[in-house]
Parts: sequence; C-alpha cells; structure tokens
Amino acid sequence: MLFNSEPFILGFLPVFLLGFFAAGRLFGRRAALCVLIGASLFFYGWWNPPYVLLLAGSIVANYAIGRHLARGGAGGRAWLAAGVAGNLALLGWFKYAGFLAGSVAALFGRQAPELRIFLPLAISFFTFQQIMFLADSRAGTCPDRGFLGYAAFVAFFPHLIAGPIVRPGEIIPQLHAPDLARPRLGAICEGMTIFLLGLAKKLVLADMFARFADVGFDAAGRGAAIGFVSAWVAAGAYGLQIYFDFSGYSDMAIGLARMLNVRFPLNFASPYRASDIGAFWRRWHITLGGFLRDYLYIPLGGSRCGEARRAGNLMLTMLLCGLWHGAAWRFVLWGGLHGAFLVSHATWRRLGGRMPRAAGQALTLLAVVLAWVPFRAERLSAAVSMLRAMAGARGIALPSMILAWLPWLRAVARPVPLLAHLGAARTLSLPEAGACLVLGWAIVLFLPHLHQMSARARSFALTASFAFSVRALFFAPKVVPFLYFRF
Repeated sequence: MLFNSEPFILGFLPVFLLGFFAAGRLFGRRAALCVLIGASLFFYGWWNPPYVLLLAGSIVANYAIGRHLARGGAGGRAWLAAGVAGNLALLGWFKYAGFLAGSVAALFGRQAPELRIFLPLAISFFTFQQIMFLADSRAGTCPDRGFLGYAAFVAFFPHLIAGPIVRPGEIIPQLHAPDLARPRLGAICEGMTIFLLGLAKKLVLADMFARFADVGFDAAGRGAAIGFVSAWVAAGAYGLQIYFDFSGYSDMAIGLARMLNVRFPLNFASPYRASDIGAFWRRWHITLGGFLRDYLYIPLGGSRCGEARRAGNLMLTMLLCGLWHGAAWRFVLWGGLHGAFLVSHATWRRLGGRMPRAAGQALTLLAVVLAWVPFRAERLSAAVSMLRAMAGARGIALPSMILAWLPWLRAVARPVPLLAHLGAARTLSLPEAGACLVLGWAIVLFLPHLHQMSARARSFALTASFAFSVRALFFAPKVVPFLYFRF
C-alpha cells in the first residue's frame, strides 16, 4: 500500500485513526499499541501477505536477543555478533545473493544462475532498525519497555517502508507515553498539513520531473546516442525527482507520526544548498548518515587513527552505503564517488584550503548531480554514455526554432528539427523542460524547506498545491511508487 494511493488516503488512514484512538479511549494505551501493530502488519501485507511472517519472525527473534543483551546475560558480545550476523545474513540472502552469484559467474565467464529470489519490501530499513536495537541493548542505552513497544517501533507503518531510520531510544519511550492514544487536534492538524505537503512534493513535483529524467535515462539504457542538452536535462531532472520524492515520503512519514503524537527526526534540510560535500551528507537522508556514522564509521575507528585510516574508513563506509542502496555495481560506484568526494574535501580542509561559499555550493551541487548519473542509470554502460554526452563528446544541438530566436547560440550549437529524448517529442519540449527545471531548482536552492516554514507559509503552500495534488491523486493514469521502495 502506498501513501500516495487512494486506498491508503481514503480507506486505511481514516479507519486506522478511528480504531487507534477508540482503542486507546476504551481500553487503554496497550490496546492502542495492539491496533497499531495489527494495522502496520496489514499495511505491510497489502504488498505481499506471506512476507508478514518474515517481518514478524524477525521482530520476535531480535527482541529475544535484545532482551538477553539488555539484561547483561552471559556471552553478550557473542550474542550481539550472532544477532547482527543473522540480520545481515537475511538481508544478504534476499538482496545480494543474486548479485554475488552473477558477479562470480561473470568473473569466470559463466552464465549467472537464476535464483528467483523475491526481495521483501523494506528489508533494508527494518534490518537497520533492528541492528540499532541490538547494539543499543548491548550498550545499555535502549529502553526495555516490553514486547509491544518494540514490535510497534519496528513495524510502525509511517517509517516501515522507507524510513526515516529512527532509533529505538527516540521512539519507544514516545510509544509508551500515557497520552499516546489521546487525540490532540493541534497534532492532528499539524500532521495532516505536513502529510499533504509531502504528498504534493511527490505527486506534483517528483512525478513531473520523472517525465524528463526517465526519457533521457531510458534512452541511454537502450543504447541510444543521447545529446548534450538532453543528458543535462535528464540528470538535472533526476536530481530534483529523487529529492522531492524521498523528502516528500519523509515528510509524509513525519506527518503521519505526528498525528499519532509521535515525533520523528528531520530527514532532509535543504541538502542542495550545502557549501561542501560533508555538509551535504549532514543534510541529505540525515537519519541514514547518523546510522552510518555511529554504527559503522566510528566503530571502524573514525578519525582517531590517523589520516590514512580516516580516509579508508570514509571510503569503506560510503562503498557500503552505496551497496546498501542496491545490489549493483552502479550503486557501489555512486558510493565510491561520494567516498572520494569526502576524502578529497577532508584533505583540502586539512591543508588549509578555502573557497568562497558560492563557489563551494556550485562545486558540491555539480559533484552530487554527476554522481546521480550512475545511481539512476540502468547499467554502467548507460552511465558512461550519459556522462560522455554531458561532457559534450557528441557536440551540442539545439532546435532550429530556438536558434532562430537566439542566433548567437549558433556559435556553440548546431541546428536540428527536434531534440530527441527530451520529454514529449515536440518543438517546445526544451522550453517546457527548462521552465520546469528553473522552477524546481529555485525551490530547492532559494526557498526554506517545509520544516522551516511558518504556519502561514505552510497554509499558502498547501492552498497552492492542493488542486494539483487532488488531480494527480484521482486522475493520474497510475500510482507511481516512491523511488526508495526499490532499495
């Protein structure tokens, strides 16, 4: 079930809210938690019912291990290692077995075996949640409030599918608050506003930019010779699509949790306005960055073991970050590029390097957009084709009509009737794409993000986007899944 679908918005959500608050009023907080867990499992099972057993079994097993760790039972380190290894083995089998088998087969010149493994939805996210629970239980920083609280924390449908990656110490105490299931008009209105603005990000903005990104990247994936302008439009559109899509999902999750008197941490803070790559990762998918820092980078040694070790730790962390996003070498390349960016920036800073803020922002944005190319491309060969086109390897072409309006561009561009692989195949595709890109980049670079807006600004944004959201929700030809559902 998708947050941006009619069954969720018109069916699941209102019925759940009524049941949750009614159970809390009539039978107390524990009954409301039971409703929350049952609804979350139903929400997950809507996609593929048999995998509810996988999620439920994972919750029960991890809670048992975590409780043993929290009590300081014998062999704590071994239990922690076994629990983490079990979670990673489950993730590895479903997500990476086919990738590893194909890579080994290619190495020996063999045909990859067909394992026919179906990837369970959200396994990457709930695996990270449970690893955090085990590590925090071992460290004594995770509150043990009983099975219901833990099950509700992991299965909590607002973050179950694609985050934010919230920590048990942040959420479990909130789920045990005495007034959890007491409806608050202010919280419900605030949460609904944030949810609807996140919905608008997805339906109105992300899905609009997908039209331009998909045409260009799909053409490159088919081996077509994509042009300079089309390649840059596709790359720029994808940078906007993934931001509005995933930040929109995160806002919807934050809004849903707020309706239930639970506060989620911020997950995006205008990342494309970052003045360096380190700041970008403190603003982009903030909860994932925090997880990687605290549960991988610092345990590896962080920056405490000299510059060479620090660079290696950064690179390894980002390579694993890329691999976590998907079982393909293009994701590893994306992670490696960001690792190289971070290492280069750390070296630059250590040597006393400085640059004007505007130049730092431009360089960071360029690096991030270029790195999105292998992330989005269907295969490495398509990424290379896109990057070559963006570098001008095939020259620059523009529609004849535009060159007639702006004849000075003939010095750098050759005339063509139409630009292929640029949205709809018509003369005005380029002006349309250009106008949309200018609008999108102006929003992310110059306007405050949703959680910086005043109540008045949120009301204005909601009023301006509401009709477009309704049209996209009820009259779009299909429901487009969130991008991070693939990861």
